[in-house]
Amino acid sequence: MLTFDGVVLTQGTFRLQADLTVAPGITAVIGPSGGGKSTLLAAIAGFLTPVTGRILWQGDDMAGRDPGARPVVMLFQDHNLFPHLTVAQNVGLALAPRLRLSAGQGAQVATALRDVGLAGMGDRKPGALSGGQQGRAALARVLLSDRGIVLLDEAFAALGPALRSEMLVLVRDRLAASGRTVLVVTHDPADAVQFADHVVLVADGVAHPPQPTAALFADPPPALRAYLGA
Repeated sequence: MLTFDGVVLTQGTFRLQADLTVAPGITAVIGPSGGGKSTLLAAIAGFLTPVTGRILWQGDDMAGRDPGARPVVMLFQDHNLFPHLTVAQNVGLALAPRLRLSAGQGAQVATALRDVGLAGMGDRKPGALSGGQQGRAALARVLLSDRGIVLLDEAFAALGPALRSEMLVLVRDRLAASGRTVLVVTHDPADAVQFADHVVLVADGVAHPPQPTAALFADPPPALRAYLGA
């Protein structure tokens, strides 16, 4: 379980409160632009320190742990690929940070690239790929990671609806199904309805506790109605 215990986050004059627990599976994080969705993920990843409160993973406080030492893998909007490495090398970092991959690990990389529709592109550099292809390469790296928490910050925004749906199916079938705790920031309520087990609404300075997706959209609270324009 991922728990925010009385957490307050600040950036300049912005303030966000979070007191909630996220279970394994896919949890969509939705809300208006500038409401604090990325701030919430940054705190989990260790890029932002709470003013008060604790962020716990399996009951252990993650305070003081550097981002690389946390059980977290995060996929940003800009995909965070290394331009001087090939696509296969970027993906292989999930298995061997020094890129000394065994034959078996090389096969795992090739399988992950095939799963995201990039078979045969492993020797290319990221700059030779389209934005959507870069996003898929970054997802392949996430698929090979063994971290328990997966954070996707609008990672598939550059993809069309059909391909975005394919990528979310992979996230569901390969990550959520294996017991990972996956938080997906999205501006598309349809993504949340189709793929998320629960939804965290971030609005008016509060990250609200997760609610079952179907129940939340069937009877949305005022803040969600305002966000949806209902």
